[in-house]
Amino acid sequence: MPAELSKTELGNLGETLVANWLQAQGWRQCDRQWHCRWGELDLVMAHGPANGSGQLAFVEVKTRSQGNWDAYGLMAITRSKQSKLGKAAQLYLLKHPQWAEATCRFDVALVACRHRGRSADVPDPARQLPIDDRRYLVLQDYIDNAFDGPSR
Repeated sequence: MPAELSKTELGNLGETLVANWLQAQGWRQCDRQWHCRWGELDLVMAHGPANGSGQLAFVEVKTRSQGNWDAYGLMAITRSKQSKLGKAAQLYLLKHPQWAEATCRFDVALVACRHRGRSADVPDPARQLPIDDRRYLVLQDYIDNAFDGPSR
């Protein structure tokens, strides 16, 4: 029987899946698990140059196991959570002024842990990450511009 993963291990694997998927879409990872007094930015991803024509995505990754109750983590993105992410993003931009002119957005990635052999398996292998011979993670949904951040 496969070993159970801790929530931290499962979350780290979910972030890896999302980062790999975004990199395949042409994004590059600037930071992962960036901490400040307001909390953590799971992924900071860039597309294009660090100027007005570039984009910076602050990606909140929610990874859930079977039997979750909160729509694969979507319900956990409360107004309070959005506010904390916005403040963390502002601080990130202060510490990384090269991105001051880039277009910034807040995305949400919903990752689910599934058991192999179910009929709902996702056919796109880029959206999957095997955990063991019985389970895998799947990028359930990716929401661009999931919420508005604070004005800069």
